[in-house]
Amino acid sequence: MATEKQHKHAPEPASEPLPVPVTTDDGTREPEETREKAQHDCTEVDLERSSSLHRIRSHISTHDAPLAHPDHDAHYEPGDEIYDRLPAHRKTLVVSVLSFCAFLAPISSTSILAASPEVVATYHTTGAIFNLSNALYMIFMGLSPLLWGPLGQTYGRKWPLAIAAITFTAFSAGSAAAPDLASYFVFRMLTAFQGTTFLIVGGTVIGDIYRPVERGTAYGWFLSGTLIGPALGPFIGGIIVTFVSWRAIFWLQTALAAVASVAVVLFVPETIHHAKKEQLVGLPKGQQVKKLWSWINPWRVVKLFRYPNLLVVGIASSSLVWNMYSLLTPIRFVLNPRFGLTSPWQSGLFYMAPGAGYLMGTFFGGRWADRVVKKWIKKRGHRVPEDRLHSCLTAMGIVIPACMLIYGWSIEKEVGGIPLPVIVMFIQGVAQLFCFPSLNTYCLDVMAGKSSEVVAGNYVIRYFFAAAGSAACLPVIDRIGVGWFSTISAGFLVLAAAGVWCTAKYGGSWRERMDREKEVSM
Repeated sequence: MATEKQHKHAPEPASEPLPVPVTTDDGTREPEETREKAQHDCTEVDLERSSSLHRIRSHISTHDAPLAHPDHDAHYEPGDEIYDRLPAHRKTLVVSVLSFCAFLAPISSTSILAASPEVVATYHTTGAIFNLSNALYMIFMGLSPLLWGPLGQTYGRKWPLAIAAITFTAFSAGSAAAPDLASYFVFRMLTAFQGTTFLIVGGTVIGDIYRPVERGTAYGWFLSGTLIGPALGPFIGGIIVTFVSWRAIFWLQTALAAVASVAVVLFVPETIHHAKKEQLVGLPKGQQVKKLWSWINPWRVVKLFRYPNLLVVGIASSSLVWNMYSLLTPIRFVLNPRFGLTSPWQSGLFYMAPGAGYLMGTFFGGRWADRVVKKWIKKRGHRVPEDRLHSCLTAMGIVIPACMLIYGWSIEKEVGGIPLPVIVMFIQGVAQLFCFPSLNTYCLDVMAGKSSEVVAGNYVIRYFFAAAGSAACLPVIDRIGVGWFSTISAGFLVLAAAGVWCTAKYGGSWRERMDREKEVSM
């Protein structure tokens, strides 16, 4: 090791240019011995080989990345100085803007729920058709990452965020002014397609500017927007539709999106460490088109699911989103009759319980995930991405399923009055913030060179489950009751938690086996 350090700091001969090392999204460095062992092109094929391949050499100069402070503790690794490019207050501003942007797409998915009877009456349709529009919204949120994930990896972070914010504003206005049901469907789907960009590219920005041992905390604050939005949206929508037209919900969304557009343009810098577009410089047009297609091909995202650890974590995230949307979607139809409520804003108050839980969890969930990572670093002597997953097992496997069972059967059997479901909705909201930062940050850590695509794949699968939960909850509840439906959701969560435990224990060996199989097939 000493020889390696001497080699790193030895001055290069003036006559020889410095080699351009491979750069990852998070700016970490690959050990010399790993690069000597892997002679094939790591840029496109094997950046995710193992945790050692997360230490890729930074190809920034010293004036771009100040040296790490001398008091950095043992949790910081060689190459982490790349994360010092932005001062702490600037990082806080970036996360605040991104959290506000991430608030928009999910709030749009649920704010209209409180006004569902009014929308049905406006377009002379049925509740089932209205629920279909929400399911299609989720499906397009799931399709969006297939495009925006690879684009964020190829062209950087800032311009996809800016374009998405501006077009989200325009399509929100279209939803507000839609003259008929067909145009309402179209604008809703287009809004969803743009809105997911905030979640995909915005989440990748967290990986660009924060060290691995700090990402959980930052991601917790970022996720607060994505989770508070679905819970707060129906409450706001319920108040609006009680006094004015449901269209005012989308006009408010348009105004908020316009503010987000300005904030992204003014305050979010380009954070990517190495945009792939730089490799196109000097190539003939034909080669540029061929290489560009290989980078933005949606299949790049889908094929990552051949890694069992990514598939399992994707399903685990999906179980949480299924739980969230299958809980929030039917509140007006389930709780209003149960408690004799007649006004939209009254049922909207129930959404405040999980929303308050999400907000409370923001202060603890991400910090807990980072604390667990540091504990395992101390135990192992080095960082392994899968260790982070231990932080979500109790919440996912015990707390949230228990809350779902109590919620469903208390409604089904009419026990506990209003306080009991409110309390368990709050607790499960807190518990979800002990899960999402762990799962999402794992996606940033596990394949450093493809973090944007891994995050995109995770959102693809989770929003297809969100669409299924939104579409299925009312018909299934009508058939089997809210108690058994909640039992199904609880069972899904327990199975997902078991999968996460297996990933935490065996995920590293799964990745290594897949990489060996790839080498053999090459």
